[in-house]
Amino acid sequence: MVRLFMSKMLKAKQTYNVTLFQTPKFGQTKGYQQVYDLSVDASDHQEALAIVYKMFNVQDLMPKDYHARFLSTGDILLIDKGGRGSSCYKLCPGGWKKVSRIYIS
Repeated sequence: MVRLFMSKMLKAKQTYNVTLFQTPKFGQTKGYQQVYDLSVDASDHQEALAIVYKMFNVQDLMPKDYHARFLSTGDILLIDKGGRGSSCYKLCPGGWKKVSRIYIS
């Protein structure tokens, strides 16, 4: 019984505030600009990253007010943990990598 309760608690969804940053042109490494903000319900950062990746790479799932390019290699997501700080992830050829800083213009 305790194990079942703990597994449900560990998989409880949270709302994460996510900000998408892209460079003006694909392939640039500096000059990131904020292009979109959204809230994502997920059990952890990895699930939030997967949801956002799918949302911004499937035309029918993209928000109507989104006017930037598809999510691609080099783009960065900032996941805000509320009062507990934030984490940045960069999309690399091998998947999402946690990064310590981004260069915003």
